[in-house]
Formats: sequence, C-alpha cells, structure tokens
Amino acid sequence: MNNLRELYQQVILDHNKSPRNYGKINNADSFAHGSNPLCGDTIDVYLKIKNGIIEDLMFEGEGCAICTSSASMMTEALKGKTEKEAEDLFTLFHSVLTEDEEKDLKSLGKLAVLTGVKDYPVRVKCATLAWHTFHAALKRLDGQISTE
Repeated sequence: MNNLRELYQQVILDHNKSPRNYGKINNADSFAHGSNPLCGDTIDVYLKIKNGIIEDLMFEGEGCAICTSSASMMTEALKGKTEKEAEDLFTLFHSVLTEDEEKDLKSLGKLAVLTGVKDYPVRVKCATLAWHTFHAALKRLDGQISTE
C-alpha cells in the first residue's frame, strides 16, 4: 500500500510539473469549460475528432496538482481512442473514484494510480473535473460544467 501511495505522489508531481497536452487546439471540433467552485479549479478541454476517433485532445486551465495531473493523464489515455472507448473509460474512471464497489483496475492502465485520491474524498472532484469536462465536449453539451 505504501508503494502505491508513493507512486501516486510521484505521478501527481510529475504531471503537475510537466502537464502533457497542455494548450489550445485551433479549429477544435468541440470545446467545454469546467469549474470546481469549491476550490477554484477551472479547465477548458479541446477535442479534435476524425472518423469517430479522438485525433487530438488538449486542455488549459488553472487547478490544483490533482486536477492538472488528472487532466494530463486523461489526454494521454484518450488520444487515439474511439468515441465509444473514450465514453467507456470515462464511465469506468468515474465509477472507480465515486463508488465503494471494488473494480478491476487493470482496465484503467496508468490511470489506476489516481485511485489514490479516494483516500482524500474532498479531492475526488479535483480528479474528475477534467473528465466531466471532456465528456461534455465529447457530447457537445452547452454551458459550463461544474462539479457541484
């Protein structure tokens, strides 16, 4: 358990210090803005989809280390996936972090390290904000996405 907690901390620090896919996609197919009013995290997610496959996915925003790291890891995990695969991964990730039921974490791959956030329930919204914002962009939902 200590090894997982240590890995969790290392991954959070690495992705926060050097977030992957940070920036804006010009001519994005879809965009969504999300915020967590309790802690002040905000995030913009940009999507480029071609033939039902996520060709590019980037984010911008201001957030805590958990929010930024989760967004960074999300972009890496979802690029190249079909819309259905991305939807399935969103559903699995969200359920793993928000439900008490035991899940098979192998399907999450590297994202499994983020399950360490469950030790800090108030921070789950930080880890899921980028995912909810991505989901809104994928579904082309209008309005601001909020964790509240």
